[in-house]
Amino acid sequence: MKRIAISIMLLTGIISFNFNVFSQEDFAAKVKASMKMLQDKTSELGEAKLVDEILSFGDTRINGDYDIVDEVADVNGGTATIFMAKDDGFIRVSTNVIKEGNRAIGTILDPKGPAIGPIQQGQAFYGKADILGSMYETGYEPIKDKEGKIIGILYVGYKLS
Repeated sequence: MKRIAISIMLLTGIISFNFNVFSQEDFAAKVKASMKMLQDKTSELGEAKLVDEILSFGDTRINGDYDIVDEVADVNGGTATIFMAKDDGFIRVSTNVIKEGNRAIGTILDPKGPAIGPIQQGQAFYGKADILGSMYETGYEPIKDKEGKIIGILYVGYKLS
């Protein structure tokens, strides 16, 4: 009887481990696919620029325009945000992330979160991050202007249960 119980426990552990690995790989693939779509959609519009606290791609003003982030979420699920550089940080100017029933426009990227360091170095960040109090599997990519200055961030994420 002990052997059966031990066998069941081991089998349950293996199944649970395999499911967890699959889930993490699945989330990572979703994040990459969503980020590629967000990058493609913004680059199709033209060069990124930040003038007088207005982030644009080509002639398209991003501040307060939700078409791109909503399209990415409609196709791939999850959340999407475009941040604009402001002062020493980054604020959400286009998002489908919800805070207290509304789009989280004007909220900042956590200055102590795991993405800020790589982004400030001009690098991407992919991994787990706290988004307004909930854990997400995320991707962050810097937005650079034609001089290579970081003027914003593209973000996608999937809430972890």
